[in-house]
Order: sequence, then structure tokens, then C-alpha cells
Amino acid sequence: MAVASTLVKDATFAWEGRDRKGTMVKGESDGPSEAHIKLQLRKQGINPIRVRKKSALFGKRKKPIKGQDIAVFSRQLATMMSAGVPLVQSLEIVGRGHANPSMGEMVLGIKGTIEGGATLAESLAKYPRHFDDLFVNLVDAGERSGALETLLDKIATYKEKTESLKKKVKKAMTYPAAVIVVAVIVTTILLYFVVPQFAALFKGFGADLPALTQMVVSMSEFIQADWWVVLLIILGTFFGLREAHIRSPKVRRFTDRLLLKLPVVGDILYKSAVARYARTLSTMFAAGVPLVEAMDSVAKAAGNIVFTEAIMQMRDQVSTGQQLQLTMQQTGLFPAMAVQMVAIGEESGSLDHMCAKLADFYEEEVDALVDNLTALLEPMIMVVLGVLVGGLVVAMYLPIFKIGAAI
Repeated sequence: MAVASTLVKDATFAWEGRDRKGTMVKGESDGPSEAHIKLQLRKQGINPIRVRKKSALFGKRKKPIKGQDIAVFSRQLATMMSAGVPLVQSLEIVGRGHANPSMGEMVLGIKGTIEGGATLAESLAKYPRHFDDLFVNLVDAGERSGALETLLDKIATYKEKTESLKKKVKKAMTYPAAVIVVAVIVTTILLYFVVPQFAALFKGFGADLPALTQMVVSMSEFIQADWWVVLLIILGTFFGLREAHIRSPKVRRFTDRLLLKLPVVGDILYKSAVARYARTLSTMFAAGVPLVEAMDSVAKAAGNIVFTEAIMQMRDQVSTGQQLQLTMQQTGLFPAMAVQMVAIGEESGSLDHMCAKLADFYEEEVDALVDNLTALLEPMIMVVLGVLVGGLVVAMYLPIFKIGAAI
């Protein structure tokens, strides 16, 4: 325990408050979190008014909390509580021993809030950036039903599966982007450094250049003179589209539909959305959350606005008494296999089990598609670079070939 505690260093907090006599007092204290400092001050008879963390001017940048950290936290907490370790003690052990100091600090903050009288769900809700409504609602359901250990185990499994799926999709999207970036870099280097050498040579020929060569030389001259314009256009387009995707539902709807129609990548995104739908629905239903209420969380976890809107329509139809499998069929968005398995689950009363099986199947499909995409893009990178470099080389040597033919 002493070794683990050194992994998360206490920060320094400046505080102001009033003592039992109402006198304003202030000072500095070391601790893992703001909540911990407030708790310690109250134990000393001081009512804290303001507590802020002091940051060093040249201190190290804090490591961000990632989805994988939340998945590991969920599994650790589930394992410890299943072993009979009390909640507060479990949080203390996890927080002190976490490899990511930022995550450890947050966990200890959650512990301090619970020690102040809040429930685990209420404590997690104070960190909406890392614990979404689905996570908080499942924990709340576990606390209310007295089956927190069981629910934490289901949450841990859910987070592990979803984070694994995110990694696969990210890998599928990163590879094509890498091909484009490499192609742009290679082309830019050739146009900026290599082509000008040939252009200086061509000026001494005193003859018209072939159309392909002239086009390449013109591109080279433009990049040399106005490279910053090209850079601004690329960056402006990238950040503009990203902001439009975040802020405008119409743009997001258009881009999400377009992504689903892309070859190979679209199939990966489509099947991953179906897998997320099935996994989230299975987890919520197994936790005893009513179907209509569960559909809200399922829609938010879809990851694609096309599926989100379809699931919200399904929720409205289910609330009127329609069967889930009929609403899925009416959207025209879900594959026949998914509709049939949900129908079997509804009829047999094992919807959570069938949805879990469905999620496993489509997660394996995504895994296979990502492997196929990787194998397909490896030779494609060589082809793209070969065409670009080869095209530029041919364009540069065409005038030389013409002179040789004339001689």
C-alpha cells in the first residue's frame, strides 16, 4: 500500500474559509483532490469557501484520461467489490495505485465525495466528461437494487468491449488517412525541391514543354510562391469541416451517411454501429432498465447520427406498444440477422442474451474487416506512391525524350 501510494503525488491547494468563530482564515494544504482538502478542513472545524489547486509555472503537463483508463477503473472496482472490499476502500486502492496520475486524482476525488455523503452514482455524475449517462444510470440502478457488484461487472465488460471496438474502428479510419498524408508529403517534397531543378534545365531548351510537364512545373511554381496559401486552405478546410460536423446536425447527417456508403470503411462503420447498439441494449436490459428508458442511452451510444435518429424513432414506437423487432425492421437500417435475433430474444424472454450474442458476432465481423482493410491498403500505398512518383518522373523526362527523338 505504501508503494502504491507513491504513484499519485499529492497536489498543493490554496484555500480560504471561516473557523468556528466566523473568522476568515486561509492557508495551503497538500492532498489528492479538492474534495479531500474540503473534507479535512471540515474535520478541523473550518468551513471551506474557496479551494483551488496551485499549478507550478513549469510543471509537467498532466496526462489526459482516456476511455481505456475508465475501462480499467471499471474492471478494478468490479473485481475488488466482488471480492468483498468496501466501496470507499476499493476507490482508495484504485486511486492510489492507478498508473495515470490524472485518473488516480479523479478516483480519489470520487472517494472524497462519497465520504461526504454522496452515492457512487452522484459522485460519478460530477465528471460527465468521463462518465456518461449510461455509466451513471447503470451504477444508480445497481445501488438501488442492492446488486452494485453485479452491475459493476456488467459495466466493466461493456466498457472493455466498446473500447476494443473503438480501437478497431480508429485503426480502420487511420490507415486510409495515413495513405493520403504520405502521398501529400511525398508530392510536396518532389514539387518543392526536385521539379525546380528540372525547370531550370528546361528553360535552356528554348522550346515548348509537353502539356503534362508544363502542368507539373506550374504546380511547382505555385507551391514555391504560395505554399502558405495551400497550407491555409488545407487547415481551414479541415478545421472548418470538423466544426461544421460538431455544430450542424445537417452537416453531421450528411457526412455520417456518406461515411456509411464508403467502400470497406463504410461497412466497418455500419457493423460497428450495429455492434454498439446490441451491446448497449444488452447491458441496459440485463441491468433491469425499462426498454423505453434504455433506448435513450442506446441512441446516445450509437456513434452515428443516422443510427441515433433511427433509434429515437424506434423508442417512440416502442413506447406505444410496438415490438422492438418490428420497429427495427421499419427503419430499414438494421440487417435481417439482427432483426431475427432480437425477435427470438423478445419471444423467448432472453433479449439481453440474444443482443449480447449479436454484439459478439458483429464485433468479430469488424475485427475481420479491419484486418482485411490493413492487408488491402499495404499494396495500395505502394501503388498510390508509385503512380505519384512515377507520374512526376515521366513528366520531367518527357522533354528530354523528345529532344533525344529529334536528334
